Parts: sequence; structure tokens; C-alpha cells
Amino acid sequence: MDTITAIILAIVEGITEFIPVSSTGHMILTTKLLGFNEQDSIMKTYEIVIQLGAILAIALVYRQRIVNLLGFGRRDRGGVMPASRLNLIHVLLGIVPALAVAFFARDFIKSLFGASTVLWALVAGGILMIIAEWVNTRKIRVTAHDLDDLSYGQALSIGLFQIISVLWPGFSRSGSTISGGMLSGVSYKASADFSFLIAIPIMCAASGYELLDSYKNFTSETIGYFVIGFIISFIVAYVVVVLFMRMIQKIRPTHFAIYRFILAAAFWLFIMR
Repeated sequence: MDTITAIILAIVEGITEFIPVSSTGHMILTTKLLGFNEQDSIMKTYEIVIQLGAILAIALVYRQRIVNLLGFGRRDRGGVMPASRLNLIHVLLGIVPALAVAFFARDFIKSLFGASTVLWALVAGGILMIIAEWVNTRKIRVTAHDLDDLSYGQALSIGLFQIISVLWPGFSRSGSTISGGMLSGVSYKASADFSFLIAIPIMCAASGYELLDSYKNFTSETIGYFVIGFIISFIVAYVVVVLFMRMIQKIRPTHFAIYRFILAAAFWLFIMR
């Protein structure tokens, strides 16, 4: 690990963590191109640290929604909070299925990890996103145009689709959840909003659990790189999410799917051959 490598990996993480292009796939390809072993214990710890930086960024973007969900939002003069139909039950329905599968199948999921698995996941995830956009715009009636229109059934559907990304490394958590929302009658924007929101607890839980196994890698030699990576990942992820939500009507799921196919081709050329 050196400073340039730490910066490059943090930028890649910040750009790809929340948009539906598979941050896992990008990290494997990037470490391979840089000549690093992605399974090295220090590298795995570094990836957890920069992922936490990205999580902090998304928490900052959705800070008002989070405090409202927790009951600490601004109240009117009568002490009443503004009406909001999205609540913690929606969030639980969106995260519990994936967390349960990840907890009970952790070792099995790790055994599935590999370059070929990620390659096919990129392609399959891209196909799902194209189908989801087609169904959402032509075949079903959209009933949830923003987060407060989301039903419990739609939140659960998104949570179930998230399981695909848990069991299939490289599929993309945001890709599976956004697609699940669109197939359930949720608008593209609302699906993305909910995907980003539920990323906070599920990624905190996953990263925190992984840190229990790798905290010994925080040494005087590595801490500087970890701090640099955390800060850069935070800044880049914040900018990317803000820009993505502003340009969401111009950048459709099909555009991301095409990019995923290109990345899969890069996988095949640089890793599989």
C-alpha cells in the first residue's frame, strides 16, 4: 500500500458504492490492475474503512430524513412533527431479509466469491435493470412517486430483491434494490432514495461485523492510509450521490446496464484471460 494506491482505491469506492454498477466488481478490477491481491487481509480492512467513509457521506445526504425517522425532527409550535408516512417499519422490511441471509450464510457467500462470479453478476444485474426500467415505464402503474408513498409490501419487495446482491457478489446492492422497487411500482427516484437510505444500517452492520475480524490491521504503518482513504471516499461518495439524484432523470438504469456490460468485458479481458 502507498499513498497513490490508497487515493485511487478510495476514489473508485466513493464513485461506485451507491450507483448501480457494482463497487465489488470495480474494486476487484482496480486491485488487479494495480497488481494487488484483493484478498490480502490489510487490503480487505482498507476496503471496509473506505466503505465506512462512503456510508458517512450517504448519512449526511439523508440526515434530515434519518432524524425524522428516529423522532428527532423539527416540530411545529404545537410540538407536532410534520406528517411522514415513511417509518422505521419500512426500513426494517428493507434490511432484515438481507441481514438474515448474510448472517446465516456468511461462510457460504464467501465461498461464492470469485472473478467469474462477479463477471456473470455484472451481466445478469444489467439485464435485470433493463427489464425493470421497461416494466416500470410501460407495463405497470407507478403507485409510489416518493418515499412517503412507499407501502410496506413495496419495502419488503425491495428487501427481498436485495438478497440477490448478498448471495451473488458483484450483482450490486443498489442495482438489485432499485430494480426491485421499479418492478414493484415504485418510481425510479423513490427506488433510488430508499436504496440509499437502507444502505446506511445494512452497510454499517456488515462493515462493523467484518471489522471485528480485522481490527488488528490498524497499526502505525497503516493508519495513515486508512485515514486518507476514509476522507477521500467520504468526499467523493457525497458528491456522486448529490449529482446522481440531481441528474436521475437523465441517467436511466439502461445506461448503467450498458456500462456494466462494458465492465464485464473488461473483466474478461484483464482477469479471466
